[in-house]
Amino acid sequence: QVQLVESGGGLVQAGGSLRLSCTASGRTFSTYAMGWFRQAPGKEREFVAAINWTGLTTYYADSVKGRFTISRDSAKNTVYLRMNSLKPEDTAVYYCAAKSGPAQAMAVGDTGMDYWGKGTLVTVSS
Repeated sequence: QVQLVESGGGLVQAGGSLRLSCTASGRTFSTYAMGWFRQAPGKEREFVAAINWTGLTTYYADSVKGRFTISRDSAKNTVYLRMNSLKPEDTAVYYCAAKSGPAQAMAVGDTGMDYWGKGTLVTVSS
């Protein structure tokens, strides 16, 4: 059974940092693009960051550029999202996704993903 399991969410004060992890099991994701999306209360799910299968190309939403960093460790089947300078508007459930295609396609929207995690909650207090 293929699973993506997110971890690392929690409560943090504005200006703080968190690192999210997404570990895949059930198959290797070394040739998949991986990404992070988030959904705030009352809002639609939105793209946050994506990384291609080599780990050499990354994409970010404008709202997180310069603050968030996506990376992957294919040997561990894990993708990370380092979040710095967190703001209250970053509060959301963060989802990991995998896609057998270009990572750039993840930046367009959340349709067409092959696998989704169940999400981890990030709450940023002011």
